[in-house]
Amino acid sequence: MKKFFKTLKADVDVVFDQDPAARNRLEVILTYAGVHAVWAHRFAHGLHKKKLFFLARVISQVSRFFTGIEIHPGAKIGRRFFIDHGMGVVIGETCEIGDNVTVFQGVTLGGTGKEAGKRHPTLKDNVLVATGAKVLGSIVIDEHSKIGAGSVVLKDVPKYSTVVGIPGNVVVQNGVKVKKNLDHHELPDPVADKCDMLEQKIANLQKEINVLKGEKQDVD
Repeated sequence: MKKFFKTLKADVDVVFDQDPAARNRLEVILTYAGVHAVWAHRFAHGLHKKKLFFLARVISQVSRFFTGIEIHPGAKIGRRFFIDHGMGVVIGETCEIGDNVTVFQGVTLGGTGKEAGKRHPTLKDNVLVATGAKVLGSIVIDEHSKIGAGSVVLKDVPKYSTVVGIPGNVVVQNGVKVKKNLDHHELPDPVADKCDMLEQKIANLQKEINVLKGEKQDVD
């Protein structure tokens, strides 16, 4: 029981580390839907482990009604899990989430179909999943990685990586740790970079065509 309450305290403490808007503990305890959802899940998960599946699911659905966050009672969640502005977050039954993980609103940690067994992602320690990202299937997002806003991730992500785009592309930081912060709007965009490259190639081809046209006119 002591360990349980220590975990609940850690769920409050992490808010102050991740959210500069947090002012005091009473405000966090009474008004943060992400904290409420995590606490409800910890209680529901305890019932789920005791095979009280119906009661666990009822608590999960009541929590969903009040918080807008749906966490299946079977999901395994570590310490200091922070859901920021959590409306629309969905976490599937076989998800496994490590310590010090942060997710933002609209994130889905889901499956890709009706497959049995482990069908939802595993997020290891110190992972950040930004607004609206979808992480789907039995894949592993390894430690200290970031998933950019709006990304769709369908394959494993190695340590210290950043993923952006649809489908998600890994941007490896040359072995340098990706700092976990809230500046997810500044993540690189390989799709935009590719478009810029194609535009440059088109411009170069146009110049070559103009040169050839000029040479032909000189010959005529």
